[in-house]
Amino acid sequence: MTLNEYVESIRDCSIAVLGIGISNLPLIELLCTSGCDVTACDRRTMEQLGETGARLLQLGAKLRLGEDYLEGLTEDLIFRTPGLMPFEPHLLAAKEQGSTVTSEMEIFFSLCPCRIFAVTGSDGKTTTTTLISELLKAAGHRVHLGGNIGTPLLCKLPEMKEDDLVVLELSSFQLHSMTCRPHTAVITNLSPNHLDKHKDFQDYIDAKAWIFRNQKAQDRLILNAIDPHTPYYASQAPSGISYFSDRSRVENGCICENGVISLVTEGELQPVMRADDIRIPGQHNVQNMLAAFEAVRKDVSPEICREVAMRFAGVPHRLEEIRQLHGVTYINDSIASSPTRTIAGLRALKTKPIVIAGGYDKHLPFDSLGEEFCRRAKAVILTGDTSDKIAAAIEEACKKTGLEVPVHRVDSMRDAVCRGAEIAAEGDIVILSPACASFDRFRNFEERGNVFRQFVMELKE
Repeated sequence: MTLNEYVESIRDCSIAVLGIGISNLPLIELLCTSGCDVTACDRRTMEQLGETGARLLQLGAKLRLGEDYLEGLTEDLIFRTPGLMPFEPHLLAAKEQGSTVTSEMEIFFSLCPCRIFAVTGSDGKTTTTTLISELLKAAGHRVHLGGNIGTPLLCKLPEMKEDDLVVLELSSFQLHSMTCRPHTAVITNLSPNHLDKHKDFQDYIDAKAWIFRNQKAQDRLILNAIDPHTPYYASQAPSGISYFSDRSRVENGCICENGVISLVTEGELQPVMRADDIRIPGQHNVQNMLAAFEAVRKDVSPEICREVAMRFAGVPHRLEEIRQLHGVTYINDSIASSPTRTIAGLRALKTKPIVIAGGYDKHLPFDSLGEEFCRRAKAVILTGDTSDKIAAAIEEACKKTGLEVPVHRVDSMRDAVCRGAEIAAEGDIVILSPACASFDRFRNFEERGNVFRQFVMELKE
């Protein structure tokens, strides 16, 4: 079925689209211009939506706005936004009354004519997804990158050809209860995350499993051999499984052993490159590279893998060097929205940095982060909703380890950048690595990183 045929098949349905955000806005516009009966629902007010709301009204959409935007969901077809979980009471009530609940991404999977690579996990998703896309493009493939990064792809389906390839980053919010079948699925790793949204950690773990539950025997699932949740996933997988590891030998997969990255087939090693030749720093990026190499092994030669790894500079907002001023290096790691991501970034640096941290509270523990700051940070600057929790974790860790690290409290990102510049000496690093989501003050981690960049660039010569 084509996209036009699908839209035609739902033309007589009443449709609600929950969330007027990046992923759903093109969908709303498509449905409206196709003559569908569309109600666009959002927590924001008309004033907050501004021109977006006015444009949707012009297109013929009805708007249900404000805090009660989920009340009275009786439409035949409901598209949920990724951040609204399927077990939300209003959605459950609508399903009981006969509504079909789906998502933009679920429909994309059902209509996509291309082979799909999909990546999920707690850390490394964006880098691994981007790497897979770059590797496939370098091998001459026409690639469409999307999902949790890039542009929404549903409305781009008419441009896609059967020989094209699609690479998706998928969050636990997108995957939860979704019917999808990527031909190659990757789970990078698992650690507690988004516990403000999920019922518990097990619900988060199980949400990730939807990336492979509908695969077939001929499909591929790539797992982290050293992640403790891998056996749980492997026991459920209907597809072929291979592994990546930087600590142990596997029978089939991609490994780093004695500093050499190799593809392994039935125990036989095919060296690809030295890990030291990877351009982006950090052991976590070695792991990302292993996962990406294994994902594309049937489509990309080892020679091309090596060439891409030696020139790939990373993704924006991930250990991104912004500026050097008065001998101080400023690094944007805004994508580090969990403690494990911040820890990985700290371990990739060769000197103790001044860290700007804090943000939206996802109900994650900060114990390990507190110890890491004690051992690896020159100073910590805290701002945002989680400042008190992180400060308490650092204080407890200092008592436990006998180490000390200065902690500074500030009110804003501008103040954080200025304080970092004040206390930094020549040779220091000031890094934004929040260990938290951005939603206390910013729309997303990209906006947070861009604001950090702006204030860094405003520092005077």
